[in-house]
Amino acid sequence: MRRFQQALVERIGTDRCRGVIIDVAALDVLDSYGAHTLGTLGEMARLRGAETVIVGVSPEIAFTMVRLGMSIAHVHTALDLEQGLQVLAELTSSRP
Repeated sequence: MRRFQQALVERIGTDRCRGVIIDVAALDVLDSYGAHTLGTLGEMARLRGAETVIVGVSPEIAFTMVRLGMSIAHVHTALDLEQGLQVLAELTSSRP
């Protein structure tokens, strides 16, 4: 996860990305470390000038995250990739 974080944050700067979509639909389980990492990644991306949208959170994972009191601040969510692209377009359309 740390290598993924570092590589993604570097690419945001290199490619001057204004947004990132992370699809977690294939995950069966998301533990507290994974949720924390996603939140940290969203903060890092924001500091580099990019918005983050996480898509594909299953009802089971959402329920577990709420029960454990996990929060992914600075990260937006959407049901699927199509909606995630719409959210990202809205977030980045007002930015130069």
